[in-house]
Amino acid sequence: MARDDAPSYETEALRRFAEVLMARRTIDLYLHTPVPEKLVAEALETATWAPNHHVTEPWRFYRLGPETVAQTLDLCCDIVTAKKGPEAGDFKKQRWREKPGWLVVTCQTSDDSLRQTEDYAACCAAIQNFTLYLWKAGVGSKWTTGAITRDPRFADILGIDFAHEFVVGLIWYGYPKLTPTQTRKDLQQVLTDLP
Repeated sequence: MARDDAPSYETEALRRFAEVLMARRTIDLYLHTPVPEKLVAEALETATWAPNHHVTEPWRFYRLGPETVAQTLDLCCDIVTAKKGPEAGDFKKQRWREKPGWLVVTCQTSDDSLRQTEDYAACCAAIQNFTLYLWKAGVGSKWTTGAITRDPRFADILGIDFAHEFVVGLIWYGYPKLTPTQTRKDLQQVLTDLP
């Protein structure tokens, strides 16, 4: 049905939605309060509604349990120790041990480079959906793409084959202990209006 007048965008609901988008922060420090499994499942369901070209749904989600987290912590320690020494490895392992929730998001691989780019973008959008849903529920997150996410030993821990899928991100989530402040550039610095 056609309308003669455009719908109003000046609504309280829209302003509240914008506040959620702009308030989300990357969280490094978490409380030890567990996040309800049902909430995480709802956030994952929301993630799967991200836009994806040709509805390829290229994402796969892996929730890491205690055994898998322990193996990941050991690998993290090994990687950092090899690069910076045992003290740095132990420190990093201890910091990671404090992360309450663990999720890995992967993307299916494709021989078509354009599809691979589009699928990767779709997985990034899915992660954004996931983190925003959690943020609205008071749960913070951090999306990391560090060296561990590209390490074949991590693929072995996850039971995946890098020939068929690759890690888009390791996501930690939990109730924030501290929420940092942040700013963004003025819109005019990043916007170009073309004729």
